[in-house]
Amino acid sequence: MSASLLSQLETLSLYNRLANETLYDACATLPREELAAPKLTFFGTIIGTLNHILVVDRIWLDRFTGTENEHPPLDTILYGDFEKLREARLEEDSRIQEFVESLNIAFLASRFQFRDHTGQYRQDNADLLVLHFFNHQTHHRGQVHAMLAQSGVSELDLDLHRLIHQRRNGERPVLEPERVSEIS
Repeated sequence: MSASLLSQLETLSLYNRLANETLYDACATLPREELAAPKLTFFGTIIGTLNHILVVDRIWLDRFTGTENEHPPLDTILYGDFEKLREARLEEDSRIQEFVESLNIAFLASRFQFRDHTGQYRQDNADLLVLHFFNHQTHHRGQVHAMLAQSGVSELDLDLHRLIHQRRNGERPVLEPERVSEIS
């Protein structure tokens, strides 16, 4: 375990926030009905998938920080209203960054026990679970990205190196949605 892992997690935390800002900016260009329109995806809609990411982020952060909360099912719609969901996402991303800033090598090198969504107790290496936490977000953001493309938003770049580079250069990601088809 090394300080380079801590640095990588800080990069992933920043990327998570930047990717979410970019993704939510893209979602904001769509009519609200399109965010709730059925799609062939695990969580049924753009808004459903964004809520799933938030639900799971809260679950993992509570596990990592030892916070005892009851957690809703993984497909819960916490926020049907996009602007309220966006606000909650910003708050959670700040919480994620605070958590990552508090990490230390001893925690990452430890075995971590938790109860999964089925109620079973599991144990794994903390470093692997924190990496899984970030990978899970990326996986489902990719699904939202695909649904956005199906909805006509074609110019969206969520590549880690590009978002980080833009941030380091003081740039804001440019989003120029191109409507491929008229949405009824």
